[in-house]
Amino acid sequence: MILFKVLSIIKKYVWVFVCFFLFVGCGSLHENNTQNSIYPQRVTVEGDKFIDENGRHVILNGINVVCKNKAEQYLYKGGPEFYKLLKEQGFNSIRFVIIWDGLEPEPGVYNEEYLKEIDKRIEWAKENNLFVILDMHQDLFSVNYSDGAPEWATLNEGKEHVTGVIWSDAYMMSEAVQTAFDSFWENKPASDGIGIQDHYAQLWKYIAKRYANNPTVIGYDIMNEPFAGSSAKLGMNAMLKAYGELVYKKQSKILSEEEILMVWGDENQRLKALNLLSSAENYSFVIDALYNYNHRFETTFLQDMYQRVADKIREVDDKSILFLEHSYFSNTGVKSSIKRVNLADGTPDPLVAYAPHGYDLVTDTKDAASANSERVSFIFNRIKEKGQELGMPIWLGEWGAYYNDADEIIPVAQYAVSLIEQSLFGNAYWSYYSGLENDGYFKDALLRPYAAYTSGTLMEYEFDRSNSQFYMRWQENEKVSAPTVIFIPNLSKLNKDQLPLGSSISSITNTGSGWLTIESSGGEKERELELAL
Repeated sequence: MILFKVLSIIKKYVWVFVCFFLFVGCGSLHENNTQNSIYPQRVTVEGDKFIDENGRHVILNGINVVCKNKAEQYLYKGGPEFYKLLKEQGFNSIRFVIIWDGLEPEPGVYNEEYLKEIDKRIEWAKENNLFVILDMHQDLFSVNYSDGAPEWATLNEGKEHVTGVIWSDAYMMSEAVQTAFDSFWENKPASDGIGIQDHYAQLWKYIAKRYANNPTVIGYDIMNEPFAGSSAKLGMNAMLKAYGELVYKKQSKILSEEEILMVWGDENQRLKALNLLSSAENYSFVIDALYNYNHRFETTFLQDMYQRVADKIREVDDKSILFLEHSYFSNTGVKSSIKRVNLADGTPDPLVAYAPHGYDLVTDTKDAASANSERVSFIFNRIKEKGQELGMPIWLGEWGAYYNDADEIIPVAQYAVSLIEQSLFGNAYWSYYSGLENDGYFKDALLRPYAAYTSGTLMEYEFDRSNSQFYMRWQENEKVSAPTVIFIPNLSKLNKDQLPLGSSISSITNTGSGWLTIESSGGEKERELELAL
């Protein structure tokens, strides 16, 4: 990034970098090729867990399937063979991106052709035992600036759109983007006199009615990375001030406003600044300066929107899960203040999941391999704490975004996966692209054995790549008779002599991968499994 010569320009481009922060049975072992016998038919929520129709604890292990290109009708090009590939790689779910502009090109007019194409892909997912979460995606709010809302729902009051070096710069630089968000949160009327947020809720009702009885579609991610709009600038100013205070506290150095802006406006100085934020204590000191502003947005505008949409969805669908994201700023660890939505009678909706995103400061930059472990742990711990507070299952709807086949990205990905396993998060990696399966971090981090469906409650699991050991511990429930099922990427490495009685192997046709099935003991029993793979 260039070093800006004029302070006014620096003040615009400082947001380029800041927004990243804010961004046992008794049988014998046998080979089983009847694959459909091991896959659940539906997934719901019970307390803080995802469960299937058999009562098994489900770990959603998925990936984002995305096309943001209007010229390609917002549809990822992969056909049935692509969904088959995802199954072979052990995924059991996908976050499928849908775009408002494609769905409602005119106020109140829904694009049936686009929906039919979505139907087709959901059917392909079903044929390959992949559950689908539909994500109403946006970046910079609108198709005018990136993707999301249609032009008719983009009320920017004629403000100027300013872009930066990286696409997300405009969240902080573009008054047009900020004003369009403001108009949405204020539910300003479209040309037909109906509020644009009302249109958004009505669209979700239309979608929910379409998929209410389709068990492959387990739920709806109501909005991708909700952004506060123009009020976000106040939070950024507070965070920059906190950074200046931290420099003084740690280095006894007083930085003027201009110097702080220069630090965040120059690439080399910015990397030094990130070094100062490499400890959880320092990072928390700076990032928590955003809390009050984030809290105000999430508890008013965002919560109201979630409730408005939930009300509409529940008019036609009382079975699917509502996935609630925190705000854009919380992606990097700012404490979230979202709450569970309520049913029409005022009681808490039980079918709700927390759907955070977790990204380190260097995401989307050439320095992705320098992701800091302590910062990443801090972010993921904040997510875990919020999920526990809400009493909801956690589904990490986005993480990663590495886009890098260099060897140095592999330990970064492995560390993130280890945290996901430790916290028992469901997850969807961002995102699939052609050839991903050939990249080192995919083969050596994302592709791994995992406990997909546990008979009872999964207590812990991990795959230790340093010694190729898989371990899991679970508490069986006498009311759950369905077996525990574990994905094994390479069945040839499985030593059958170490398996418990009542185990079976279900290979995935024409691949070396498959599923290990362990029959339930039929009682209340804590069990352990350790495999050398």
